[in-house]
Amino acid sequence: MDASIIIQVVLLLVGFLFLIKGSDFFVDGASSIASLLKIPTIIVGLTIVALGTSAPEAAVSITSSLTGSNAMAVSNVIGSNLFNILMVIGLSALLGELLMEKEVLNKDLPFLVGITILFAAFIIIGWDISSIEGIILLIIMIAYIAYLVINSRKSKKSSEVEKPKYSLPKSIIFIIVGIVGIVLGGDLVVDSASNIAIAFGMSETLVGLTIVAVGTSLPELVTSLTALKKGENQLVIGNVIGSNIFNILFVLGASSAISAIPLDSSMLIDVIFMVFVTILCFIFGKTQSKFDKREGAILVAFFILYMAFAILRN
Repeated sequence: MDASIIIQVVLLLVGFLFLIKGSDFFVDGASSIASLLKIPTIIVGLTIVALGTSAPEAAVSITSSLTGSNAMAVSNVIGSNLFNILMVIGLSALLGELLMEKEVLNKDLPFLVGITILFAAFIIIGWDISSIEGIILLIIMIAYIAYLVINSRKSKKSSEVEKPKYSLPKSIIFIIVGIVGIVLGGDLVVDSASNIAIAFGMSETLVGLTIVAVGTSLPELVTSLTALKKGENQLVIGNVIGSNIFNILFVLGASSAISAIPLDSSMLIDVIFMVFVTILCFIFGKTQSKFDKREGAILVAFFILYMAFAILRN
């Protein structure tokens, strides 16, 4: 392997490290400030933590949009959402039965199906995601967060406030360091991934759907496997669904609001597959309110087949 390619691979890995640690620092700092301000723990989880786990995808997609790498901006989100459902839920279900909370099954999961279909409709209508459509996605996100906050206030948990981890000055430093890490990581990942794509004759779309998507989805995978290890199986589904919702509404919304994202018609297959996988997740959930080993094996098999198809297509 050429030395310059090795350097780009190293830079890509460093970029992923910056993204993941940056989002960790940001979430810790923001959560600590929220606790100092007496903001309930459940609201922090529904907003700051959810946005924090989507920060790597946001950094990569927004950077891609600003630098004109539009294919990577969208394929990163599609690839991440597919990886979250097929591999994060799939692997977790193989390791332990995943139960579905009623709230997630009856509200959040149908909402994810709805916005995934809306995203597909935006693409099919004009083969792009316009700035106006991006703003619509952001407005839906704000409305969704408002709904979560209002709904959570009705819960008994809404009064629980977590003890601050850090002092105010230290929390601010954590937030600043986190943002710097996310921004630098996003730049490194986009630049190095683009250079690797060029060196190997790969398309930006393929790199976004595979390498970048898996790398930016590592926080969701780690969070889910940690929850599984602690016996909190029901949190895995909520983590994935929440992440996928924010990927579409926040990541794509912000990216396309900054600059309209034109798409190649060849990505229609990936979009349709994402809609299919999201609906399949809903069907599996509705059937028995849980994911077992059989369903986990089906999801993982779909991911392997899709990756094979994406590579052969390139």
